[in-house]
Amino acid sequence: MQRAVDPLDTALQIQAICELRGESASNPDPGCAWTGDLNGVWQLHRHPVFAPLVAEIAAHAQTYLGALGFCDSAVALHLQRCWPVVSETGQVVGRHHHPNAHLSAVYYLNGDGSGRHGCLRLFPVRQVNELVPGLAVGHGGPIGVASPFNAAWLDVAPRAGLLLLFPSCLDHAVLENHEPDDHRLSISLDFVLTAPPAAPSSRPPEYLAPHPSQWQAIGEDGLRA
Repeated sequence: MQRAVDPLDTALQIQAICELRGESASNPDPGCAWTGDLNGVWQLHRHPVFAPLVAEIAAHAQTYLGALGFCDSAVALHLQRCWPVVSETGQVVGRHHHPNAHLSAVYYLNGDGSGRHGCLRLFPVRQVNELVPGLAVGHGGPIGVASPFNAAWLDVAPRAGLLLLFPSCLDHAVLENHEPDDHRLSISLDFVLTAPPAAPSSRPPEYLAPHPSQWQAIGEDGLRA
């Protein structure tokens, strides 16, 4: 979704990210963008400058779940972590996914939609329209013209105020920032789904982890009181 951008709020958020980033420039390879989750900045939602924005994004995540058919009373959504990403000219983020989360989000603080700041590249888990294995590879195959229905990936150009939500299991990467005088700035979030707290006389459903409030921590001496 495209969110209306408040220039003052955005300026304060960019300033805060620059302060949190400090003198760091990469992650740690010079060709890799700086990401807060690998540099101790993974709870951006607790920062007063970002708390209202993150609360709005969380509300959109709830709406997203509703659109997928989830019943509000049957699932609990938890914000696991939230971190900034800063990509300087020529920097990228390699292909990866988030195995410890269920739903991921990215919000862009800048970008004009041209893709020059570095597109987000989403890779399908499998080519669902690849009716014949390898048909889209080429080498004399039956696909003559590139089709979005058989594309190996989907590129999304960053635009200030754009919010994307996608399954955390989806492989994704960030392409090179080609803007010589501008950083690419975004905020990433990971959400986890569990069952709601279960009453003493009931049990959580098998397809969701129990609510964290009903977990039991285990220490060196066994179960903790």
